[in-house]
Amino acid sequence: MKLNRVNVERLALPAGVNDRIIFDDGLPGFGLRIRDGGKRTWIVQYRVGAKQRRVTLGTVKTLNADEARKRARNALSKVHLGHDPQIEKGETRTQSVITLAAIAERYLEERAANRLKPKTLAEVTRSLRDHWKPLHRLPLAKVARVNVAGELGRIAKEHGPIAANRSRAYLSTLYAWAIGEGLADANPVVGTNKSGEEVSRDRVLDDGELRLVWSCAGDGDYGAIVRLLILLGQRREEVAAMRWSELDLDKRLWRLGGERTKNALPHDVHLPDAAIDILTLHGRRAARSKQRSLVFGEGVGPFQGWSNAKTALDKRLQAASMVAPWRLHDLRRTAATGMADLGVQPHVVEAVLNHVSGHKAGVAGVYNRSSYAADKSAALTLWASHVTTLVEGGR
Repeated sequence: MKLNRVNVERLALPAGVNDRIIFDDGLPGFGLRIRDGGKRTWIVQYRVGAKQRRVTLGTVKTLNADEARKRARNALSKVHLGHDPQIEKGETRTQSVITLAAIAERYLEERAANRLKPKTLAEVTRSLRDHWKPLHRLPLAKVARVNVAGELGRIAKEHGPIAANRSRAYLSTLYAWAIGEGLADANPVVGTNKSGEEVSRDRVLDDGELRLVWSCAGDGDYGAIVRLLILLGQRREEVAAMRWSELDLDKRLWRLGGERTKNALPHDVHLPDAAIDILTLHGRRAARSKQRSLVFGEGVGPFQGWSNAKTALDKRLQAASMVAPWRLHDLRRTAATGMADLGVQPHVVEAVLNHVSGHKAGVAGVYNRSSYAADKSAALTLWASHVTTLVEGGR
């Protein structure tokens, strides 16, 4: 009997039989299983060596006879080529449980255990949990390049091209890890386009702009932070989270532990006179209020409110005729360029900035452990003297 729509509707179990398989005459191995209670399912039966296998293709309600026959023929073709459809079906079922959401959480736990820096871990977590949320329910192996490309376009539209590029990199790294763990065979991020190349910023403030930023920085936490960024050339987050316990004003030192630096290396910063003056004045103000372990900010955390403070500063600068766009990070670049212009050697500038690149990268960095303490002190003193001359000359 050829199994078709008409015949299937007529088939019934004989009296006293609870389960029966009727095979198709035209396609050996293809059959219909009828059970007591009315359930009817399409099956395909085959042999792998001495073992007989059986795979369910679907029910009569969800699959018509022609489609069932087509699936049976495909399964039998795989058997002929040496595959086992039953094992493949089990693997597919297992893969369906391994969703992107589940693996992302496992990956984040692994990253946290490997002491990824808190800020970086927070960024990766936000990207994988929020930006890639529309793909969370998909099995890891079923996420295709078209899915990734589509979501990258959405992320770029909602959060900007830089966020899209970062999310692209984080997902790609997750898949590289998953491949190494045997959880995926391919990386669907490969071949997708970036949302635009990120241009390296090279803004350096000239002497007149630097003088204006200093004079318009204002009082309070933000003004003190801006002036310290100008004098010391350190990172914004490091200055904003400065602790009184890190400061030794008598020795004119700011000591940052490895847990506080971007490259996880301890870093000593010489404090020139101008920086000492700022911190001493700020300390007096802090003493009049509740003493905190952090130099800047309120409550339990470091300084916040960057956006509003920067907007207010820009308005003051525009009123003073400085209109070219700039960022706080440009002050770090300006300090580095200024020290170089004053004759400070490149390796000393890198030491001041706590960079592990250039002269201290790679093998050279392994063997050259010198902190250049005296040279760093001289460089920051020289730079601070230049800044002070600029500021006082503009009064």
